[in-house]
Amino acid sequence: MIDIELIEECRGGNFNNFRKLVELTSPLAYSVAFRMLGNEDQAKDIVQETMVTIWQKLNKIKSAEGYKSWIYKIVVNKCYDEMRKRKRIPEFVTDELAWKLISNKISEGPSAALEDNETSMVIALLTDKLSPKQKAVFILSDLEEMSNDGISEITGLSKSTIKANLYHARKSISEKIEKYL
Repeated sequence: MIDIELIEECRGGNFNNFRKLVELTSPLAYSVAFRMLGNEDQAKDIVQETMVTIWQKLNKIKSAEGYKSWIYKIVVNKCYDEMRKRKRIPEFVTDELAWKLISNKISEGPSAALEDNETSMVIALLTDKLSPKQKAVFILSDLEEMSNDGISEITGLSKSTIKANLYHARKSISEKIEKYL
C-alpha cells in the first residue's frame, strides 16, 4: 500500500507525494470513521483531522508496516473524542422505523454495501449502547477483519480485554437483533 520512500519524500516537504499519501490513506480512515460514527459528514471531518495529524507527525513513522496501524490508532482516537462530544449532545433516537430498516438489512445478508446511509443507521442502532471500547473492538474485528494483535496495537488494550469487549459487543448486538426480529 504505502512504501517508506513515499513517507520519506513527504517528510522532505514534497506536497505532491503527500497528496498521493492522502489518496491512499483516506479510504482506510473513512471506512473506520464512518463505521464508528455512522455519519458521513462526521467521518469526513475525522478523515481531514487525521490527514492534518499525519502531516504534523509524519516524522514519527519508522516503517511502512507501522503506518497502517498508526493511521487506525489516530482515527479510532479521534472517533472516541467525537463520541465523547456526542454524549454531551445526544442526537440519535431509535424508533420503530429504524428497527424495521435493521430487519430488512439483516434479511438481505452480508452482500449489502456498508458505505450507504441505511447501513450507517443499522450500525449506529446496533452499536448505539456499546461502550466506545466495545464499539471500536467490534468494528475493527468484525467489520475491518483485523486480528487481536492489530487491535491491541491500535487500542492499547490487552488481548483478554479485547476478547471480553468483543464478546459483550456481540452479545449486546445479538440481543437487539433477537428482540426486534
